[in-house]
Amino acid sequence: MKYQVRCAGLPLAVYREVAAHLRQVEGVQTMLVTQPSQEFDYAQSQTDSLWIEHGENLSAVAQKRIQQILTHYGDRYGSWETLPAGS
Repeated sequence: MKYQVRCAGLPLAVYREVAAHLRQVEGVQTMLVTQPSQEFDYAQSQTDSLWIEHGENLSAVAQKRIQQILTHYGDRYGSWETLPAGS
């Protein structure tokens, strides 16, 4: 299973931290997606979104842990948006 999430305005360093925490969950891989804009803007993150990938048979405990991690950062930086496939 592979899906993409975004938290508007989340700084690059925090995206990296989220990705690192998610990779600590067994069976989870992540990838940062670079901001597509060609113009630099201090108000925009350098990262557009985060891919999260894991097998279909990921345990309920691991799935809950993913949600806990995203909720932790969402509570501090704003809600996460799940992007449609191919975004």
